Amino acid sequence: MRRKLKKLLSILTSRLVIIGLLILIQLAWFLILFLRLTQYATWINAGFVALSLLIELYIINKSGNPSYKILWLLFIGTFPVLGGLMYLLFGDKRPSRKMRRQLHHGRRVIGLRPEVGCTAAALPQRMAETSFYLESCGFPIYQNSKVDYYALADEAYPHLLEDLKRAKHYIFMEYFIVADGVMWDSIKAVLKEKAAAGVEVRFVYDDLGSVGCLPKQFRKELSDAGIHVMAFNPFRPALSAVMNNRNHRKITVIDGYIAYTGGFNLADEYINQKKRFGHWKDTGLRIYGEAAYSFTLMCLELWNAFNNTNDNCKKYLPHRYHPEPFPTDGYVLPYCNSPFESETLAQDVYLELLNQAKNYVYIFTPYLAIDDEMQHALCMAAQRGIDVRLVTPGIPDKRMVYSLTRSYYEPLIRAGVRIYEYTPGFIHAKSYLVDDEIGVVGTINMDYRSLYLHMEDAVLLTGCSALQKLKIDCMVTIEKSRRVTLQDCKRRRHSLLWQAILRTISPLL
Repeated sequence: MRRKLKKLLSILTSRLVIIGLLILIQLAWFLILFLRLTQYATWINAGFVALSLLIELYIINKSGNPSYKILWLLFIGTFPVLGGLMYLLFGDKRPSRKMRRQLHHGRRVIGLRPEVGCTAAALPQRMAETSFYLESCGFPIYQNSKVDYYALADEAYPHLLEDLKRAKHYIFMEYFIVADGVMWDSIKAVLKEKAAAGVEVRFVYDDLGSVGCLPKQFRKELSDAGIHVMAFNPFRPALSAVMNNRNHRKITVIDGYIAYTGGFNLADEYINQKKRFGHWKDTGLRIYGEAAYSFTLMCLELWNAFNNTNDNCKKYLPHRYHPEPFPTDGYVLPYCNSPFESETLAQDVYLELLNQAKNYVYIFTPYLAIDDEMQHALCMAAQRGIDVRLVTPGIPDKRMVYSLTRSYYEPLIRAGVRIYEYTPGFIHAKSYLVDDEIGVVGTINMDYRSLYLHMEDAVLLTGCSALQKLKIDCMVTIEKSRRVTLQDCKRRRHSLLWQAILRTISPLL
């Protein structure tokens, strides 16, 4: 009994609960004040209604995701007085002006990307055009690189640990979730040892993603060990839409020529040391060669946005500590998606792959909350004879998002898309494979948050031997999964109203 009370007290006094309560108090105070103000005078109420009408016209005419616009139009139409003011406070999905200035400052400090990449002229025309588009956004394509694909984070973890142990000059790491346990404790021990030996170690974690997972003295412990540490977008007790914008990237860069990315965070469930939702399946990549440089720049740009280090990117070039030539194995194009840029790279690349497919597209995603454009692209690909297969979790980590994911099944299946649920447990992988020729592995889910609100990263592969391993993994995973039928969808029609509500509010989930 004493242990249970102690645990309950620990939860109630946790940072997450305290900040959450403070935000709820602010929201309640705001609503009470607003309702009393509108009751005070008729002309004030009329003014707010007029403001809401103008905001609705603004939303209709502005460019943006239709689902997000519909959500706000519905809310403002239902609550014409309150809705407009709430949109002014929380409706802008972009980061705050201050954060945008900081992030652009980080890019200016690093400057133009040096000529490390190669030409994509040798690629098929459509793939070359995709490469030129990404290059125009600052992400070159590389040849002098080798990629290793890991079907499970369990497989990637020991290689990551060994590479960290061999680091001689610098280590950059960015992760959404960091939690005490076997995985983080072993990595932390190596980082401390390397920092003590004079290796430059920078560590970035998302503050909201890791809240409740780390001890109070986490930052002090790392700083005292000589590790430079930064919490991205700190979780504060204030009503602010900027809390929506998180750093969902998972990146490790070692000495400029080794990089890791994929779906896995630094927590034990990702390597199946801790059971949460059955068997946890995640995928990852190890990049060895010049292509690692794009990940170096991603880390440097973010770091310099919030720290006055003014790094010179040339001292982090891949060949600075590796003068020998790197092996070549196809084309490798790392890129990142960010809400402070006008381009929706994550969505654009996924749509491009569906449009380029000639035979098949296999997709792993833990969450499915797509807009009409993506749904139409999936359906059109299937209807023109492409074998489109989606693998989603068999065991959910979030019940509401799981119900939302399933709400998209019926129209996709009717169009010919094959959907499978990973019966051994939870699939957290984010992978695309097209025709044995093109693949994407990274952190980008097929949901609104990943595609529009979060900072994400991924690697576009073409002509790489790693694609064969991805193909084998796709076939093995599909074999382990249960195919969803129309009959399954019909059995869930009793929840159509609930699914409709979830579809409406999907940009918030």
